Amino acid sequence: MDIVIFLITPVMALSLRLDGISAISPFMPSLLIIMIVFSIIKVFFFYRGDIYTHYWRYASVGELSWLIIAWMGAIATQTLIFVGIKSIGLLAPTFPLSVPLIDGLLGLPLVCLGRYSVRLADRGTARVRDDKSHKRVLVIGAGAAGVMIVKEMQHQLHLCLEPVGFVDDDVQKHGSRICGLPVLGGRERIPGVFEALNVRQVLIAMPSISGKIIREIVSICAQAGIQAKIIPGMYEVLDNRVSINQIRNVQIEDLLRREPVQTDGAMVEALVSGKRVLITGGGGSIGSELCRQLLRCQPSELIVLGHGENSVFETQNELRRLLTANNYQACTITGVIADIRFPERMQAIFEDYRPELVFHAAAHKHVPLMEMNPGEAITNNIMGTHNLLNAALATGVERFVMISSDKAVNPTSVMGAAKRVSEYLVHRAAKNSGKPYVAVRFGNVLGSRGSVVLTFKQQIARGGPLTITDPNMTRFFMTIPEAVQLVLQAAVLGHGGEVFMLDMGEPIKIVDLARDMIKLSGLELGHDIDIAYTGLRPGEKMYEELFLPNESYVRTRHEKIFIASNATNFIPHNLDNELALLAQLASSNNKAAILAVLKSLVPEFQSDDLKSLPGASVHAEANAARALQTTNERLLRTRLNQR
Repeated sequence: MDIVIFLITPVMALSLRLDGISAISPFMPSLLIIMIVFSIIKVFFFYRGDIYTHYWRYASVGELSWLIIAWMGAIATQTLIFVGIKSIGLLAPTFPLSVPLIDGLLGLPLVCLGRYSVRLADRGTARVRDDKSHKRVLVIGAGAAGVMIVKEMQHQLHLCLEPVGFVDDDVQKHGSRICGLPVLGGRERIPGVFEALNVRQVLIAMPSISGKIIREIVSICAQAGIQAKIIPGMYEVLDNRVSINQIRNVQIEDLLRREPVQTDGAMVEALVSGKRVLITGGGGSIGSELCRQLLRCQPSELIVLGHGENSVFETQNELRRLLTANNYQACTITGVIADIRFPERMQAIFEDYRPELVFHAAAHKHVPLMEMNPGEAITNNIMGTHNLLNAALATGVERFVMISSDKAVNPTSVMGAAKRVSEYLVHRAAKNSGKPYVAVRFGNVLGSRGSVVLTFKQQIARGGPLTITDPNMTRFFMTIPEAVQLVLQAAVLGHGGEVFMLDMGEPIKIVDLARDMIKLSGLELGHDIDIAYTGLRPGEKMYEELFLPNESYVRTRHEKIFIASNATNFIPHNLDNELALLAQLASSNNKAAILAVLKSLVPEFQSDDLKSLPGASVHAEANAARALQTTNERLLRTRLNQR
């Protein structure tokens, strides 16, 4: 086809220049020469430009640009050669000089049409064949993400998704066309658009949209019986790339989505790049997400430390897949199975791997279980942190970040009090060493292991009821990627001894969370499934708090991160003695004595078990434990002296 076009366009060019086909007969010898010469030049440039190696059925703008470059090179060359052969008398003296340029203008559209007609015909055939099976899709959001998704729908016809238009709140886009589709107006137009365009699915393609707006759109879709889909939020799409493979059903995390905060990725990358980073609890929900986000910052080594071999194995394999798939620079992924409760083991690991940064996410977090097993909260949450800090200081770890909890604020549970004591340990290590060792507090994380969302999903799958302790109970919630990204920001901001508190937004009623999940599951409360109230469990609060009254909080340069810069002022003077006592009591799981010692370390600690004991009894338990510890120490010294 190209040869035919190359031979015809010089004839067409000369005819246009001379205002008629009949006028070209005097120039036939010259015309034959330039037809042959021009064709040879164009074929040469097309071969040199690899134009004949492209598969034009799937051609895009990239292929078109190469075609135009090759064509312009051919036209420039043929113009120069035309002038040369005319100057030496091979062409008629009156042969028009404009013919090469006119030939170029005529030939390019024909060459492009010949190639892209294959693709257009293919799309038209597929559209006619599958028109009845195509699902008409209204895209919410005419920004970069929405445009990417629409282009994929238009190119991948086998998906049977036909975009019919955009809805966007940006009034400057209203009435315009993007990717050939109209921007129909703002959100208020959605109900009318459903019927007018026979919409069968809505796609929310705005990664930065708030949960409040998502809830509004989902409600409109539910009333109209239209299926709503969504692309991931900004915290999940860290590389700003979205694809049609990421489209999913709307989840409860989407309804709780907040406006994204601009985080300083460059500072985080500067902190992590080329460093050896150790993550405790690396197989858990928070720890594994920390690993994923840290991997993007190109550390030299990620040491994934955990007690559960299966979770560490899975995280390690996932990280290796991500490393290959995203072409990150060489990073060693090391899985280490160890228990942070063993100080000698921690010391050996730190000496072997020499981490420069440590993110401490390992902890027992289930409040009722820790009420029943307080000794485990002591050995894991407190003594484990103590062991890690000692090993970090001994091996010169540059920066240490401990994941704490809002339950450490005015704690009513063993778990919360243990987290508060762990914060003391971090503050003391920072104060004594001058190193940027910090703690970061945040609340409930949606989708983490043991979270209420997973519990509700399981209860819905079983047909209910959804169990809630109290209709007025509230909690702060964050998604896992959002929480981890802010933890990394806090790590950059830390100078040593601070407590960082993440702005969790507004507290959410657990009962409202349950109702939303029931709706998203397509069920009706009271008809398909019920909610049952069970009463508060041991150690639980009706509501969580973010701030301690004696801590001085200010906002950092990141609007969702607060800092308590005076946290080191509250380290108990008798911390070491009480730690030794707690370690001894934990071995026998002496709950009453453990609670008493925790109360002495954390005066604001209040629990139902403590309330059931008179004040004198609390002090008596603590004093008895201290007396026993003193006696044991004396016996030990006596035996050593006898030896």
